[in-house]
Amino acid sequence: MSSAERADLGRVLCIITGASRGFGRTVALEMSRLVKPGSVLVLAARSGDDLRALQAELAESEAGRAGVKVESVAADVGQTEGLEKVVRTSTEAFSGDMDHLVLVNNAASLGDVSRYAKSFTNMAEVDSYLSLNVSSSLCLTARVLQAFPQRPGLRRTVVNVTSLCALQPFRSWVLYCTGKAAREMMFRVLAEEEPDLRVLNYAPGPLDTAMQVEARSKTADSSIRKSFLDMFAQGQLLTCEASCAKLMKLLLEDNYASGAHVDFYDL
Repeated sequence: MSSAERADLGRVLCIITGASRGFGRTVALEMSRLVKPGSVLVLAARSGDDLRALQAELAESEAGRAGVKVESVAADVGQTEGLEKVVRTSTEAFSGDMDHLVLVNNAASLGDVSRYAKSFTNMAEVDSYLSLNVSSSLCLTARVLQAFPQRPGLRRTVVNVTSLCALQPFRSWVLYCTGKAAREMMFRVLAEEEPDLRVLNYAPGPLDTAMQVEARSKTADSSIRKSFLDMFAQGQLLTCEASCAKLMKLLLEDNYASGAHVDFYDL
């Protein structure tokens, strides 16, 4: 069967960070519908209550009743202990009949958008932001690839949830733009180094999430803030479901160039 004709993603171990709400939560729900029975979703986020609610919803879903299992990991992936917990849970969940490993690096934060670049004099503040938004995704990806090395019969896919901000500067968004740009280059390098690995930088577009509320209310630059307010007022924000559908289509077709930046609006 060619990749264009693939009806599902296989018997999958799928690890999703930032899975308790927003886009990550939607990815978990949609992924559960596209994997075979016997697959396991490892869902990581800081909010244990939200994760348990999602785990219960998935258990009662058609996919859950068909045999898709869910492991929830309440952990801060910005800390080494959190990464270790995610990887340990994933290795325990993996079984020899699984044929596809999928890692979705979704966990991220907006950072302080109420200030301009020249105000960021505190290294500890910047380091803390970059630890969650850059370092953790590199270290988690590296740990997962070491835990699940290349072998015959196992496809491996790494998704980085990126943004237009990885390519374009937004005034007063210095932390977010820097984090997204660094993270995307990191995965482009990975794609060059690991030709057997499928790497996708997916930009989901302007989503109607809590992060957008924060952007509309706190962005220091008036023109940037107005652009977000206008998108909201004109109904131009995307639902997580609409954007996630395009991500799932990309993964099913599997014909993107590894390491490529693919935006919702490119499809």
